[in-house]
Amino acid sequence: MENLKNDCHVLLVTFPSQGHINPSLQFAKKLVNLGIKVTFSTSLTAFNRISKLPNIEGLSFTPFSDGYDGKFKGSLDEFESFYSSLVSHGSKFVAQIIESRVVEGRPFKRVIYTTFMAWDQVVDLPGLPRLSPRDFPSFVFIDVNSKYGWGVKSIIDQIELLNSEENPRVLVNTFDDLEFDALRALKNLTMVGIGPSIPSAFLDGNDPLDKSFGADLRWTSENYMDWLDTMIKESVIYIAFGSYSEISSQLMEEIGQGLVKCGRPFLWVIREEKEGGYPEEKLTCKEELEKQGKIVRWCSQVEVLQHPSLGCFLTHCGWNSTLESLSSGMPIVACPLWTDQGCNAKLVQDVWKIGVRVNASEEGVVERDEFKRCIDIVMEDGEKREELKKNAKKWKDFAKEAMKENGSSNVNLKAYVNEILLVH
Repeated sequence: MENLKNDCHVLLVTFPSQGHINPSLQFAKKLVNLGIKVTFSTSLTAFNRISKLPNIEGLSFTPFSDGYDGKFKGSLDEFESFYSSLVSHGSKFVAQIIESRVVEGRPFKRVIYTTFMAWDQVVDLPGLPRLSPRDFPSFVFIDVNSKYGWGVKSIIDQIELLNSEENPRVLVNTFDDLEFDALRALKNLTMVGIGPSIPSAFLDGNDPLDKSFGADLRWTSENYMDWLDTMIKESVIYIAFGSYSEISSQLMEEIGQGLVKCGRPFLWVIREEKEGGYPEEKLTCKEELEKQGKIVRWCSQVEVLQHPSLGCFLTHCGWNSTLESLSSGMPIVACPLWTDQGCNAKLVQDVWKIGVRVNASEEGVVERDEFKRCIDIVMEDGEKREELKKNAKKWKDFAKEAMKENGSSNVNLKAYVNEILLVH
């Protein structure tokens, strides 16, 4: 057996049938003999039926739920629903185990899987970290004929338009230090970082009166800044899910219960329902929440994120919210819902290291204890919070630097103006 002290470790995922498990397990043994550590994974439907697992140094086992967990009897009539359940449950588990290894600083070198198991694929794209299924923008998996198909079609149209142009130039609300490789990943077009696009008063300071975007589509609530002024430094949790994202009653209840469990003051933006109702009225913990924090319909987010009483931002990780938080040096609890938010959350936790991402249960629900766990990590004094604050400040400083007179974004924007807009 070769030396197992090297850091090469693979995840081997197999379909839960004897015909897949046997050769896969033999393959795993061969890898171990060559000095490769292997984590072998299959679903509980098969795993629970294995009478005796081999005890081999360098080979570990991590089963996952397929939703049936031994109740599937192998009926062909039931196979389609079983496979659907296997994909749904298994993909989440595999994504989580891959993510956890990355967070621990011990990422798998490769993920190897048998046929029928392609859903756990980790994809390498230029300029980005390795992406698992939950990290992809949701529209990658949307049928163009579904109700959200218009979004997919618009992206396809945009790509086709860019492909039809000669060396197109795309202005991007980011900055070089933040996404240097990603901005240079595509060779057939030029992406130019000109951000962060945030009011001057909170970034470069050139215009102290520029404190808002000035184009809110909703009326801003009153008195929340006065309320924040009464709070202790870095004690408040700010919660907001953007201007369009809708969260279910179940998720709202779990967030509310998580806040009650934390016992910390909070400022929570909850928009009115389309029919004009107030979603928080349905919360079973409404009375406790009213004593603990403040709920508003809308607020000036960039101002709130700069307030010294804030300790973290629980966000859906829309790009604007992510960039505003990063530029304010505010640690994040990431709860992505759809579109680009999963990918943004991946960057927040694993690349920029300015926050933690909540994990959903096997049923796809982020539960109250998970919200409490993540909030406590970000808010409680200790080594982890200090690390997040240090990284957040680093990126805040980089963001400010990018917008200075000789900063990358300012220089890029000036070059665009001079080379494209001012050319006769």
